[in-house]
Amino acid sequence: MLRTAFRFIRYDKAKSIGVVIGIVISTFLIGQQVGIATFLTGLMSTLVDNSDGDIWVVDAKTRDANSLGKIDVRIIREVRSIEGVASAYGMVLTNGSAVFPNGKSVPVTLIGSEAPAFAAGPRPDKLLEGSLTGLASEAAVSADFYDASVYDMSPEIGLQFEINGKRAVIGAQTNNLRGFGGNTMYTTLERARYFGNGNETEISAVIVRILPGYIPGSVRDEINRHIFGIRAWTRQDLSRSTVNYVLGSTGIGVSTGTLVVFAIISGFFIIGLTMYSSALDRIRDYGTLKAIGANNSYIRRLILAQAAIFAITGFVIAYALLEGFRLGVRSTGLIFNFSWAVKLAIFGVTLFIALFGAVFALRRITSLEPAAVFRG
Repeated sequence: MLRTAFRFIRYDKAKSIGVVIGIVISTFLIGQQVGIATFLTGLMSTLVDNSDGDIWVVDAKTRDANSLGKIDVRIIREVRSIEGVASAYGMVLTNGSAVFPNGKSVPVTLIGSEAPAFAAGPRPDKLLEGSLTGLASEAAVSADFYDASVYDMSPEIGLQFEINGKRAVIGAQTNNLRGFGGNTMYTTLERARYFGNGNETEISAVIVRILPGYIPGSVRDEINRHIFGIRAWTRQDLSRSTVNYVLGSTGIGVSTGTLVVFAIISGFFIIGLTMYSSALDRIRDYGTLKAIGANNSYIRRLILAQAAIFAITGFVIAYALLEGFRLGVRSTGLIFNFSWAVKLAIFGVTLFIALFGAVFALRRITSLEPAAVFRG
């Protein structure tokens, strides 16, 4: 079967190459959009995902961690009184304008949490240079390595600049720890208030670590049951809610999904029409097979085998191109990875496109009468 399928593929190299190119284009476009969407959704939930708390306590209306309201600082003590809570730390999310020595002015998002825990981040494994100790020093904030192009200069440790007209110093450099829609800088709780002219009686959220043996969902429910005017989320739930909210309010999900759908549809027609044209060119060959005893089941398997070969070949080429694209844009800060689940999903879509495209040829060949091969 496979040997015969390869012979049919080699018979008309031009159309076979056309089918493979169609699969490569469709698969590459799908993978590219999935990769970009993965990068963007990662930015949306960076604030939550890179904290080390089990539970986030925010105001009752918050659905998006990037737009936190204000809650009373006394909530921290109330949260600490709940059974199962090991520790609770306040955090402040505020905005500012940074001016660098080269004169460049950029908006920044400041994330402040209590030192030395830094429950809101950055985590030690996300530090490229420096340490949390350095971040706790006078006027210190973090800056991300991949934001250098935004600042028009490298955010090296010790660099002095201004935030909202007040002296700031780079105390640590993070590695791909950026937020959605802003240049993220981490600092202490008090310093974030200072730079952002915040009120000492207000915080943006409480980050909770639970005791061993307790379930985050149960402790979350206890917090919601006993404290009025706030809402507690597990870290994973707030992360998902943030991504869903941003996707729904910005249209990113719709635009990305539309491009993927059009890539699939175009693949169907490119592959389907090319395979149909190829089948017409070899109509006498298929007729001969039927005349010597091949039934429709054999013909279907033969055509589907060709489609599977096209799919595997196209996927291998497309994935190589996707890896080149992924590595090429990495230096610009557009960083993403394909999990095995995503790779299998992309291959599944590729195989589906090829097999579905083969339907065009199947409908024509299976209706062919064996005697047609002997007609002029």
